[in-house]
Amino acid sequence: MTLLGTSCDGVPAARPVVDRLSGAQARRLALAAQGFSRPRPPAGSRMDRRQLRWLFDRVGVLQIDSVNVLSRSHYLPGWSRLGGYARPALDDYVHRHRHAYEYWAHEASFVPIAWEPLLRWRAAAALAGDGMWKGLARFGRERADYVAKVLAEVADDGPVTASRLSEPGRGRGSWWGWGDGKRALEFLLWTGQVCAAGRRTTFERTYDLPERVLPAVVRAAPTPDEAQAHRTLLLHAADRLGVALAADLRDYFRLPAAAVRPRLAELVEAGELVEVAVDGWASPAYLRPGLAIPRRVEAAALLSPFDSLIWERARTRRIFGMEVKLEVYTPADQRRHGYYVLPFLLGDRLVARVDLKADRAGGVLRVPAAWLEPPENQPDAGSRTAARSVPAPEVVAAALAAELTALSAWLGLGGDVAVAPRGTLAAALTRALAARPEPAAGKPGGGRSAGGAAGGRRGEVAPDDGEVEARRL
Repeated sequence: MTLLGTSCDGVPAARPVVDRLSGAQARRLALAAQGFSRPRPPAGSRMDRRQLRWLFDRVGVLQIDSVNVLSRSHYLPGWSRLGGYARPALDDYVHRHRHAYEYWAHEASFVPIAWEPLLRWRAAAALAGDGMWKGLARFGRERADYVAKVLAEVADDGPVTASRLSEPGRGRGSWWGWGDGKRALEFLLWTGQVCAAGRRTTFERTYDLPERVLPAVVRAAPTPDEAQAHRTLLLHAADRLGVALAADLRDYFRLPAAAVRPRLAELVEAGELVEVAVDGWASPAYLRPGLAIPRRVEAAALLSPFDSLIWERARTRRIFGMEVKLEVYTPADQRRHGYYVLPFLLGDRLVARVDLKADRAGGVLRVPAAWLEPPENQPDAGSRTAARSVPAPEVVAAALAAELTALSAWLGLGGDVAVAPRGTLAAALTRALAARPEPAAGKPGGGRSAGGAAGGRRGEVAPDDGEVEARRL
């Protein structure tokens, strides 16, 4: 590993030992910060709260999304970094053991419970009508009496869901079909007057008073002033991004744009961050002093489109060269890559992407499309480094076949995978799956299936019309 920002005697330097990084070094720093320089625990390893604590330590927040065509997104970063952990353990970690809580961090997210004081400024700003959806802020102002009535009902009967309110109101065509009760509860959540207490099996959120959700030690913690909270959140972002532009740091917790530059200057002056130039980046970047740059990263992981490694699309283009676009809301005939598409990380590069669907009734993981990322899209395309390190299509297909088989098993689909003949990697992936050994009798997972195996005729993929779920977050 190469040390950055530390003097030879281990004392943090005023400026980094090197003041310029290559694109490859920046990429490896980003992957290491997000937990990808560490191999996944071996299959069958005991998973407990320590692994989930490590996951939150690496990513900070897990973005929540309700689309369930494959798996709800907040479960997938754990798969990408830990492998086959038990998804109910994450639910318990948040809603039973209260090690994390739901709030607006990047978007709606699971956040370490100890960070709740750092986000109180957001609730205070929302109560003043700032930093929240304009329509929701207007609803809170114009329907203040109704909102107060809903808060009283939560106090008397919580935890409650929007559908169990005495006057929930009727859903409408906009706002994902939210009725007035849901709007009131979301206004109260954003302004810190209620907390998310849990989730029903339908993914419907339940709400209760903060004193019945947040541990007493958290509620008793002092509230930092807004500037200090922003500085701390910027450092949390830096710890999880490795090296980042100001815009990247701001985006991690969606901080106010006007506040970021002054706070970054203060952190640089204090030696908490250092500036560094990165080859190919138009602006100076920031990182923590004393970081270790891995000489190599040997990851293999599918990534949720909401994974914190890639959720900021401009950063993803800058570091990996891949244009990631969520096409869930794009009409089917206008989608380029598919409905719910996951990039595939191999080594330290994004080398492919696959459209995935968990066919729970058929017991198979379907791949409606598989695409090899063109080598010319790599940020160092044409260089000798790229020529040596961009894997060949057959290598990508073999690694992806192994990842899909394991993912299918984790999702309870028996390790079976069915590939439709669409995309530049589909044929090679079909061959790679066919070449995988059958699992030993009685052992789950590890199976092979391409096209028709355990999943219908080759290329048969269930239509995805109407698969978008109402985002009742």
